[in-house]
Amino acid sequence: MKKVLIICMAVSLLTACDNPVSKKIKETKEGVTNTTKAYKELNKMGDDIKELQEVEPLTNDEMKAWLPDEINGMKRTGYKAGQTAYIQIASIEATYSNEDKSKTFKVTVMDGAGEMGASATAGIRMMLSMDMEEEDEYKTKRTVKKGDIKAIEEYKKNNNNTSIQLLHGKRFYVQANGTNMDVDETWDAIEELDLDDLG
Repeated sequence: MKKVLIICMAVSLLTACDNPVSKKIKETKEGVTNTTKAYKELNKMGDDIKELQEVEPLTNDEMKAWLPDEINGMKRTGYKAGQTAYIQIASIEATYSNEDKSKTFKVTVMDGAGEMGASATAGIRMMLSMDMEEEDEYKTKRTVKKGDIKAIEEYKKNNNNTSIQLLHGKRFYVQANGTNMDVDETWDAIEELDLDDLG
């Protein structure tokens, strides 16, 4: 009976929530799950990459024509097109601000079409296939799913800044940064972009 009691106590100690051994086991399990997901995603990606390599990337003019002049009351204050052209990847970056400049929304879109674009977005797709969540006193970071879109959200608590990364339609990598904007406000701004109109 004594032996059974000792074994039960040992097991309860090992499975306690704040036990470092139990935490390590949980982390290892999560790591194995993420590796498995990444491997499955890699297998699925092969055909998509081949398909994207055959697609002509958008031109600077096409990307500029897509950019909205205003997002949720914030006017466009500038843009840069073709910054990654030297590595044969089409991209555009735009900045939006409200009237008193207290809020700023910056978006970067990279086209995953063409040989180089397809390779670049493959790495991003692998990263997004993993499930993760972390939080400390300064920030939260996690993977989320919005409809069919998987994204990485990062929110900095001390200055109310948000960063969201996502892959739209397996082709367009989008990074959105909201200064003095929480996660919901940043998602609202992303939704105003009409990403479906990109192609």
